Amino acid sequence: MSNTLASWLVIFVAVLLANLPFLTNNLFGVIPRRTPKPLWLRLAELAVFYLVVGLFARLLEGRIGSVFDQSKEFYMLTVPLFVTLAFPGFVLRYLSKRQR
Repeated sequence: MSNTLASWLVIFVAVLLANLPFLTNNLFGVIPRRTPKPLWLRLAELAVFYLVVGLFARLLEGRIGSVFDQSKEFYMLTVPLFVTLAFPGFVLRYLSKRQR
């Protein structure tokens, strides 16, 4: 797999998983719930999906070549980036007007 393809794959998975907690009421997208998810549960799912995307990216990085060490600056950049990627789903869930 080329570096470019791996980079685009990580970006696509990150956008998909960042918005998934806000687009469905299922827990982690697969476990059905009878009641709507509260915001704290959606944010917990977002944190878990951040870790999943990080592990996926590290796996792809290891398959391409050597894995670089990440310091606190890496996480200080990627956490807000992941939250920013989740903004469209948040807007659709909480800020858009519902047609009644």
